Amino acid sequence: MANVPDRLCYVYSCDLDVNVEIKIGTLEGHRERPSYKDFLNDPTLKFSGVYCDGCSDLYVTCQVFSDSRSLSLPVQTSFKSFTTRWNWNEWLKLPVKYSDLPRNAMLALTVWDLYGTNKSVPVGGTVINLFGKRGTFRQGMHDLQVWPNVVADPCPQSTTPGKSKDKNDQMSRLLKLSKKYRDGHMVKVDWLDRLTFREIEMINEKQKRDSNFMYLMIEFPNIHFDNTEFTVVYFEKNGDKSYQFRTYAEIVNVPDHEIMLENVVESKHHKLVRSLRRGPTDRDMKPDAKTRDQLNAICSYPSTKALTSEEQDLVWKFRFYLTNQKKALTKFLKCVNWSLPQEVKQALELLLKWSPMDVEDALELLTPAFTHPAVRKYAVSRLAQADDEDLLLYLLQLVQALKYEDYEEIKKGLDTSPPRTESSNVMEGTVTDRERSQSIDSFLDALGGTSSRQDESPENRLEKEMDLATFLISRARNNNKLANYFYWYLSVEVSDQASTAKEGETENSMYLYVMKRFSHALIKGGNECRLRRSMLARQSVFIEGLVSLVKMVAREGGNRKKKIEKLQSLLRDPLDAFKFNFADFEPLPLPLDPDVTVRAIIPERATLFKSALMPCRLSFRTSEESEYVTIFKHGDDPRQDQLILQIISLMDKLLKRENLDLKLTPYKVLATSNKNGFVQYIDSVPVAEVLDAEGSIQNYFRKHAPAEGAAYGIQQEVMDNYVKSCAGYCVVTYLLGVGDRHLDNLLLTKTGRLFHIDFGYILGRDPKPLPPPMKLSKEMVEAMGGTNSDHFNDFKILCYTAFLHLRRSANLILNLFSLLVDANIPDIALEPDKTVKKVQDKFVLHLTDEEAVHYMQNLIEVSVSAMMAAFVEQLHKMAQYWRK
Repeated sequence: MANVPDRLCYVYSCDLDVNVEIKIGTLEGHRERPSYKDFLNDPTLKFSGVYCDGCSDLYVTCQVFSDSRSLSLPVQTSFKSFTTRWNWNEWLKLPVKYSDLPRNAMLALTVWDLYGTNKSVPVGGTVINLFGKRGTFRQGMHDLQVWPNVVADPCPQSTTPGKSKDKNDQMSRLLKLSKKYRDGHMVKVDWLDRLTFREIEMINEKQKRDSNFMYLMIEFPNIHFDNTEFTVVYFEKNGDKSYQFRTYAEIVNVPDHEIMLENVVESKHHKLVRSLRRGPTDRDMKPDAKTRDQLNAICSYPSTKALTSEEQDLVWKFRFYLTNQKKALTKFLKCVNWSLPQEVKQALELLLKWSPMDVEDALELLTPAFTHPAVRKYAVSRLAQADDEDLLLYLLQLVQALKYEDYEEIKKGLDTSPPRTESSNVMEGTVTDRERSQSIDSFLDALGGTSSRQDESPENRLEKEMDLATFLISRARNNNKLANYFYWYLSVEVSDQASTAKEGETENSMYLYVMKRFSHALIKGGNECRLRRSMLARQSVFIEGLVSLVKMVAREGGNRKKKIEKLQSLLRDPLDAFKFNFADFEPLPLPLDPDVTVRAIIPERATLFKSALMPCRLSFRTSEESEYVTIFKHGDDPRQDQLILQIISLMDKLLKRENLDLKLTPYKVLATSNKNGFVQYIDSVPVAEVLDAEGSIQNYFRKHAPAEGAAYGIQQEVMDNYVKSCAGYCVVTYLLGVGDRHLDNLLLTKTGRLFHIDFGYILGRDPKPLPPPMKLSKEMVEAMGGTNSDHFNDFKILCYTAFLHLRRSANLILNLFSLLVDANIPDIALEPDKTVKKVQDKFVLHLTDEEAVHYMQNLIEVSVSAMMAAFVEQLHKMAQYWRK
């Protein structure tokens, strides 16, 4: 029998007195550039968006129609600058309510581009009916076909339909099948479904690429009430008749309601097995050899794998035996039915006696899967054992984890300062490893009932521990580096919520409350903490002034040279409106790297890069009279790059702990809002430029690091750096699914280090057809001496070793991505429910180490021999040539 829901939760449209909302996602496809003849007929085309390099600044208008008559005024997306693709990712509230919609309501969407100074021209238009043929309001994501160079036609027989009417259209047929699957009219087979949907995605992407149309992705909201999802059904209040559901001869599977009812016998058995009476008998139970192997296999499952009911019962049965295995704790907590008080009581008692879990595993307890406050506070107590340097590695995700905390608890803590007792020294980040160990031991002893609190329940004892927000505030206020990054991570979330929040919700922002609590904690923390608060305030003024300066330079008329002159002039003699003297100011920790104290921007060294957004290259003079070079970007969301560089930095540290230094270059990236941020500048040259200037990578090394008698006439250290960094980035970019790889975003230093930049496509997304698993071009392999050389053999061994080491830390990386599913990062926001699965698939955790080595060997062979990648690289090179 198909997996059909036992009941339909619906609401009449006439009873829904709220405004309709629509999310504008991405626009995919390519716009045809005007011909030479078009330019002759209309010279002003040169100043339109269609002529500029990269993605022009498009916007989308939405309007609701009925019988060709408008029902509301149009609304449009806010201004947003684009670099590599059009991605608005913005919810729009339409000025019409569900209750006011007629049955034939139609949504018309037009994509516009700027033309000249005060005119816009349509890029294309599309329409879609708001109600389906059975009277239900649309749900989920839809890819709409955009008809080029016309405004959306809202007529009943529209000339710009978003959905193809061709019955043989493959995308339409697959969409209907996916809808039947989602509605429960098809049997669900997990492993087969994953393969099928991956194939469907590839087919859709191919059809989009082969099509002459562009495609606009939009999303309709889901209506929720009391954690239940409702379908909106059209119904006219006081009308003569309601819209009747019709089947059109479609087979509808009617579920047997007796099967859907609770099995009383199974439920009673479950309660008896887990009752308090079974505790003394379960305590002494030991598994036999076969059961022990089963338990070990369960404990080794990745964090994303759900346990079957049989596996849950097995873990519960031998819970006392497993208390000495710290890796088993999260599996045990997943077995608990948190709605049953007797199970919760047993679980919390056992939690306090369990062997303390590692910090990396505690991150899993902060994901949305664990909501009980006592469990989350236990996770915080484990995080307290991490030193400040390790905490920095996870801070970005921990700030995201605040979304899953109790909102009322965060608001309640606004008027209270974080605790400052002797037992909380471990939270201050000032204790030694020995003191930290003693602190957690005493913490567990106290919770275990050996103190005067023995008569307290385990839940009450755990409830008194520190929550995540208080923990992060207390650690950040006592460490300059933590305070710096914690402040800017919060600032970005506050600005992001402010730009997307509905009217009246800004002041109630959760992150705003955390920011206020952090500010109050710094004020109450003594002179040193107040100095940190003053430093963060000066950083904020500095960034505001820098953003104003960059905006002024962008508005400057003329070519790039004129803009550079304006930039240098404003840095030399800043305006009073900037509230900051960039040429000479009091020493200030640089937000990008607070270990570096800067005191001036060198005006004559400032310049603008050749790109659509023209990011600034800024040279800072440090307090040690050295030079620190950065790139400041405005108009682009740097959070995706920030995330990838953070994960690369983490992987680099994990590999170094195994004595494997692959000479990675995890340069620093810091988002200071959702529209601007800093990037550390590394002195390097794109591989494409190296090949154009020197002919080969080896010639470049021979020029800058010659060595007579050495292999290829190049210093051995430089060749080692090159081979190791190639191996490191091949493995890392494969695991993260980094796409759009070409020789212009692979950079090379004079010391032989190769590294990647520009992470606009991750998690398997790639604008190029049939991309190879790794970026390993013919020129890169030739620099090692070819596929038969010793260096290439060393490269492959390094790839195998790095892959195996990172597989052993897969749970940590998966936990970090689990905390980001609700982050507003473009390639995660597209399919948040698939994010962790995409990363997990890259680790091939179902393979043994030996099989994993063979798997990696096959990936390298496929990448080296990929003909499509070489062809696309030549096309990219030609495109870059014509852009110059």
